[in-house]
Amino acid sequence: MAREAADDLATDAVAREQAGKAPFDEVSRLREAGLLTLLTPAASDGGGADWPTAYAVVREIAAADGAIGQLLGCHYFLSWSARFLAGPESVLAARIEQRSAAEQWCWGGGIARQEPPLTLARTAGGQVLDGRQSYATGVMVADRLVVRAVRAGTGEPLAVVVDPARHGVRTDGDADTFGQRLAAGGSVEFDAVPVDADDILGSLSADEDVLSPLTALAAPVGRLVSVQLLLGLAEGVLAEAREYSRTGHTPWHPAWPVGAPHDPHVLASYGELTVLTRSASALTGQAMDAVRDGLARGEDLTYDEYADISVQVAMAEAAASRAAQESTARALDTIGARAASARLGFDRFWRNARTHTLYEPVAHRLRDVGDYFLNGAHPPFVLPA
Repeated sequence: MAREAADDLATDAVAREQAGKAPFDEVSRLREAGLLTLLTPAASDGGGADWPTAYAVVREIAAADGAIGQLLGCHYFLSWSARFLAGPESVLAARIEQRSAAEQWCWGGGIARQEPPLTLARTAGGQVLDGRQSYATGVMVADRLVVRAVRAGTGEPLAVVVDPARHGVRTDGDADTFGQRLAAGGSVEFDAVPVDADDILGSLSADEDVLSPLTALAAPVGRLVSVQLLLGLAEGVLAEAREYSRTGHTPWHPAWPVGAPHDPHVLASYGELTVLTRSASALTGQAMDAVRDGLARGEDLTYDEYADISVQVAMAEAAASRAAQESTARALDTIGARAASARLGFDRFWRNARTHTLYEPVAHRLRDVGDYFLNGAHPPFVLPA
């Protein structure tokens, strides 16, 4: 189903990206393909798939359309957040999942730390949410938003579900990024928005007295979505460049068909980028296995095991970031000046990858890997942007 959806998205990816409209149609395509409910347990009328399957789907979609891959990956992570924060067996998580599946919700938002934070305060009429979140994925098309807020008075960070149609919520597609234009990103403002007790998914505190190892897995699980997105972009641009190269000509020797054994420059470039991408894919496979095993351990997961999983994901992040940036930039060189044609749309891969890596820089992840390797330090609880 994902491959069929990806093929469908690929047919008009360039035109849609250049038009830059809010992706209501694209979300409808994902909904019709059954991909929005893929991770929802079968008991809640969902697809009953596991995270490795969801990762593969995100990667497949991202290879065709990076922004829609980001939108779908964010949807999977946020729609699953109740299971991490409220508990996998909680009544609240099951109730949210059942309604989400029945109404085919698309989830958006973001629960990474931001300044200034949103605030959740108690009033005579109940709890209300106030503040502005400067960027949230999917905010223009989401049926539900998950945002991070701090409780007034205590400062405890919480994940809160909000219906964007509620009075006091105002969304704005003002992201204006040069890439990932179809991720429906933008800002969202909350003005005394009522919040019920069931709208609070749980605490985002990094204090180990609050944060269990299983809950902490939300961070590497979410960041691995980012890894799959980057690998999809790298594989997508290489596949499209290869197809074009087979029918075009080399910029260095116009008389030689690109891809022929007479063209050492192109062959070496494709060889290096293939090795780089496959290496990142191998590290990602190891990280994915570690995440799967950690989820299977459930409440028996230890902090040491969580730390090892988090470090493996951080290594995959670093490798995938480099593979995406190198592939999306250097694939253009293999095509030559023709790659500058807006009609061909090769630039969208570079712009999408570069935009995403600016939001998810890997310098801190590399530091975490080094600190763990040298000092055995546990990585901090850092959620994806």
